[in-house]
Amino acid sequence: MLDTSGNPMHLPTAPGVGYKPQHFQAIMDDPAPVAWLEIHAENYMGEGGRPLAQLRHLAERFPISVHGVGLSIGGEGRLDPEHLARLKALCGWLQPASFSEHLAWSTHDSHFMNDLLPLPYTATTLARVADHIDELQEALGRRMLLENPSSYLAFAESTFSETDFLTEIARRTGCGLLLDVNNVFVSATNLALDPRAYIDAFPLAQVGEIHLGGHDEDEDDHGAPLLIDSHGRAVADPVWALLDHTLQRSGPRPLLIEWDANVPDWPVLAQEAHRAARILEKVAA
Repeated sequence: MLDTSGNPMHLPTAPGVGYKPQHFQAIMDDPAPVAWLEIHAENYMGEGGRPLAQLRHLAERFPISVHGVGLSIGGEGRLDPEHLARLKALCGWLQPASFSEHLAWSTHDSHFMNDLLPLPYTATTLARVADHIDELQEALGRRMLLENPSSYLAFAESTFSETDFLTEIARRTGCGLLLDVNNVFVSATNLALDPRAYIDAFPLAQVGEIHLGGHDEDEDDHGAPLLIDSHGRAVADPVWALLDHTLQRSGPRPLLIEWDANVPDWPVLAQEAHRAARILEKVAA
C-alpha cells in the first residue's frame, strides 16, 4: 500500500485486527478504533474471486499486514519455489505495509503438516533459518518480521535461549521481529519460565508488530497447567498485564488482535481493539 505521495505505507501505532470476510461490511461502515488489518497470505494467493476483490477494497482504506503461515522458515529443505513465487505475486500487487512469518517448520520432504512445529535452537538451525530469511527477503525485496513461537516442549539439544536465537537471527539477516505476547505467556506457562524475564531479554528494538490472542487452558499428564495457543477466545487478563509490561519497555507499537477460531461478531472483536487502543494511549501519554 502506498500513501498519497507514492511512498510505502507503514503500520500505524494503533490497534489492528486479523481480517475475516464476515466482518467486511462492518469494517467498511465503521472500523473504529481499528486502523489496520492483517491477512493470512495463503488465503489470497489464488486468482480472482470475491476474497481478492474485497481485499482490494480494504487496501484502498487500510494499511495491510500480510502474515504467512505455510512457508516453513525452519524446515530442513529449501523454501518451496512455487509458494514463494505466489507470495511474491501477492506482495507485488498489494504492496503491504508489513510481511511476517513464523519461527517454525511445517514441511518434510514432499509432505506438508498443517501445524507450526518447533525447532531446536542450535548453530545448525540458526544458519538454516538465516539462509531461508535471506532468500525470502531477496525474493520479496522487503524486510520481513519473524514471529516467536508458542512452545509446548523444549529441546535438550538447544544451545541458545529463544531470545538469544531471535536476536542473532535479526542481527545476521537484518529482519525485524514480531512479538506475540500471548505466545510468550503460553510458552512460559508450559515450560515453567518467567514471562516477564523473557520480555526483558527480548530485542524489543527490532519489534515491528505486537500480537495478542486468546488461548485455551488444559492440563498435562501430570496435572500441570497446559496452555494451547488457539486464537479462539478473548485475550486473557494475564496476557493484557504482560502487554502492559512489554509496552512500558518498548514504547507503543502496532498492536494486533488475533481471533481465528470461534470468530465472534464484529462488536466483540472491536471491543478487544478498544481495550488495546486504551492501553496504547496510556503508554503514549
